[in-house]
Amino acid sequence: MEKNKFIKKIERAKSNPAFILALGFLILISIGGILLSTPFVTASGRRTRFLDAFFVAASASCVTGLSPVNTASHWNSLGHGIILVLIQIGGLGIMTLASIIPLILRKKIGIKSRIVLREQLNVESMGGVIRLFRYVLFFTIGCELLGAFFLSLRFIPSFGLGKGLWFSIFHSISAFCNAGFDILGDSMYPLRNDGLVNIAIMALVIVGGLGFMVTSELYYKRNFRNVSTNTKLVLLVNLILILLGAFLFFIIESFGGVLEKEGLVGSIHQSFFQSVVARTAGFYSVDLTKIKDSTSLMLMGLMFIGGSPGSTAGGIKTTTFAVLVLATLSVIKKQKEPVVFRRHIGVESIKKALSIFIISLSIVFMVSFILTITDGFNLIDILYETVSALATVGASRGITSSLSPLGKILIGVCMYMGRVGPMTMAFAFGLENEEKLIRYPESFISIG
Repeated sequence: MEKNKFIKKIERAKSNPAFILALGFLILISIGGILLSTPFVTASGRRTRFLDAFFVAASASCVTGLSPVNTASHWNSLGHGIILVLIQIGGLGIMTLASIIPLILRKKIGIKSRIVLREQLNVESMGGVIRLFRYVLFFTIGCELLGAFFLSLRFIPSFGLGKGLWFSIFHSISAFCNAGFDILGDSMYPLRNDGLVNIAIMALVIVGGLGFMVTSELYYKRNFRNVSTNTKLVLLVNLILILLGAFLFFIIESFGGVLEKEGLVGSIHQSFFQSVVARTAGFYSVDLTKIKDSTSLMLMGLMFIGGSPGSTAGGIKTTTFAVLVLATLSVIKKQKEPVVFRRHIGVESIKKALSIFIISLSIVFMVSFILTITDGFNLIDILYETVSALATVGASRGITSSLSPLGKILIGVCMYMGRVGPMTMAFAFGLENEEKLIRYPESFISIG
């Protein structure tokens, strides 16, 4: 009897796309951790501590960028290659890898694989999912090659043909996948005044964070008026957050901050760069350990919101934030329902947005609370690290390498949950959904 129950649970798990995605990322992290723990992938020829190797594997697979070791100096070329493969697979998604082979062999992709692909790409219907999948592959490769070309214009003259080309490919993939890993040694700080490199990185981060549904719709329809409400909302929120983040960073840090000695052009340049990458790419062009606490709080807000659904970025997502703001405004205005671009937002969307917000906020609070007990760091530093991990940003105020073993495990779990998604995790490991046929009478609850 128990055996039959166990078999039924396994069969149920196989048909659960959320569970398959969560398990897939866990397997990818495990393989990456084992490979990175070997002595053959380090520059020194010594083994990396198992926990640190798994931390880096989780960070790369979850396209985060946090690392307890210096990526440039600690790993050799093979180690960098493994990290890059993990970033690429993590950015595209586990099911992309599993579906490439049937696509190359021109075989049909099964219905179960299509369902998981739909979950991974965050689309509503099964129609056109394979077409979108093909677009994701070619669009990703195209963007990364284009980004590598522009970066090579700077890296090849500086590092030579072979090394310059490798640096261009690595940072292009890392930027498009919103990972933030660098092999320069100090991210973009030495190149903070190089317009070509910084604009290329920003463009890759923005395009990668818009979401494949949005970019495909823009590509096929090529007219802003004809795109969906979702695409219009994503573009509007992204524009507002980038401009607002850059303005606030410039104002706060220009007077007695990290931008004080950078000059007007350099300050504007770096303000936009930090505003863009704070949304889920862990690159930096200023010393984050020296920014003001007010700036850190502002960047945490940007990190928490993150990119857009179905993208390589993390966070609660721009549309989640927008729906919550619109729902709040509708209550203040005493409107029956939130409206945007002459379309109303359904109750289910509001409930899902609220659930994601509450779950994510609860994770940040609980993990930060534990770290204040186990790790003796400043509260701002702990909050910054936790939000950065959950939003798969990868920016840090310099405490990653000094985290306790428990701290590294907690931050690693945050990265994993952030990449898979709080709601996907809940669906993967939650209770079986049973539709209730009884609707209870409504009750009045005093609010506010």
